[in-house]
Amino acid sequence: MEQKIHQGRNVKRFREMLGIKQEALAFDLGDDWNQKKISLLEQKEEIDENLLKAISQALKIPVEAFQNFDEEQAINIISNTFDNCQQPASVFYNSTVNQIDQFVKLHEEKIALYERMLKEKDEMMDRLEKLINK
Repeated sequence: MEQKIHQGRNVKRFREMLGIKQEALAFDLGDDWNQKKISLLEQKEEIDENLLKAISQALKIPVEAFQNFDEEQAINIISNTFDNCQQPASVFYNSTVNQIDQFVKLHEEKIALYERMLKEKDEMMDRLEKLINK
């Protein structure tokens, strides 16, 4: 029995891993989008290919990630890795912690970049408003 990939849930997972709010994703997708529509989208099992491409560009994640990521398979792979691990636990733990630290650092850098971009956008909007009001 083949299990269906829930694309909406995958969009939500990756969005949350990136620390992006539904409102921010809605803004990136355009005027027709709002937080409520993103919430409804994340409940859909299958999402239109063109919309997945737009989400992919907004989140900077390949379309295939939304189409192919299966949580149960990931859990099975992780479980099998731990069950079949021949390394001493301390070696595995240290390498995992180092990878987690690197991931956290990259995540924090991405958040900082995103905040800088939002600040620049706000500054640009202020300048445009001043130009319009002149």
